Amino acid sequence: MAKKIPAKQTGEAGGGHRRRWVGLGLGVLALGVAVAVAKDREVKGKIGGGSGMVGPKGMVWIAGGEFAMGTEDPTSAMCGGKDEMPDARPIHRVALEGFWMDETEVTNEQFGEFVKATGYVTVAEEVPRAEDFPGAPAENLVAGAVVFSPPETAVPLNNHLQWWAYVRGANWRHPTGPESDLRGREKYPVVQVSYGDAVAYAKWAGKRLPTEAEWEYGARGGLAGQLYVWGNVFKPKGKWMANIFQGKFPWKDTGEDGHVGLSAVKQFPANGYGLYDVAGNVWEWTSDWYRPDYYLQLGKGVTKNPQGPADSYDPSEPGTKKRVHRGGSFLCTDEYCTRYMVGTRGKGEPDTGTNHLGFRCVKSGK
Repeated sequence: MAKKIPAKQTGEAGGGHRRRWVGLGLGVLALGVAVAVAKDREVKGKIGGGSGMVGPKGMVWIAGGEFAMGTEDPTSAMCGGKDEMPDARPIHRVALEGFWMDETEVTNEQFGEFVKATGYVTVAEEVPRAEDFPGAPAENLVAGAVVFSPPETAVPLNNHLQWWAYVRGANWRHPTGPESDLRGREKYPVVQVSYGDAVAYAKWAGKRLPTEAEWEYGARGGLAGQLYVWGNVFKPKGKWMANIFQGKFPWKDTGEDGHVGLSAVKQFPANGYGLYDVAGNVWEWTSDWYRPDYYLQLGKGVTKNPQGPADSYDPSEPGTKKRVHRGGSFLCTDEYCTRYMVGTRGKGEPDTGTNHLGFRCVKSGK
């Protein structure tokens, strides 16, 4: 039996989870083929805010330190949206050891190198097993993924099923369905990857996924107490700083920031540590389980190198485990979701990818 879907899942970085869509059996399409290009993996890395330290290709060194994690209620801020985001409080002190962090999300090119070397098959490319989806009709058990499918006109924002669909043949090679491919998109973030897919890539690359604390520390770029990764002004000197949604959500993205939908990496300025796209474009997986009360559990004082809670709990779906997403995406807007604001949190079921969810990796030590 398909799970019941709440009217709105605040902080859900996508259209819900794969199990739900297979159970519902929403619109599906057909499957196809694409190619990704391989590249070299070792070069001189960078130090956050500078350069010269030898490290893994495309990574920057984030020196250890202490910071205030979380965010105040953003609703009173300009373009702060309508969500109070209580799961991002209380603001608390965290101390971290230094680590390397990918300067961009993992790209199609990079993920393609991994697949070519290992023969890895992603979750979205696998046909769902009947035993994993009890009660789902056989015709619904098809390989595919969840895709943003904007309606043709304005709709109420209380039911995300109006702008998401499970599409047969959608996967990392065909992000929006079998008619799409990766030609000219080698430098775009890889999407339609589950948590397990991201972990598999990271292990192959000799890296790992960041903890939620590492992700936020890196994203802040050395700034303290700011609303955005670039400061407190949403559009400094009238300039867009991230790939997010303009216009009328979800049906009309006007592309005022220069992009309608997903963009290639490095289209906007890096933060103070030299990290790109830590706000908008695609959500990113972290290694932490999601609990809205986790920050409350940490108590007072300084928490050193937090690894997240031992288990997951989401009151909107108590029986569904979720991992933390960070950074927001090209669908974030003050009309619906403002999680491009640093310190805010998203969540998603580990077996589900979407076409606005990717990841970047980290590596411990020097």
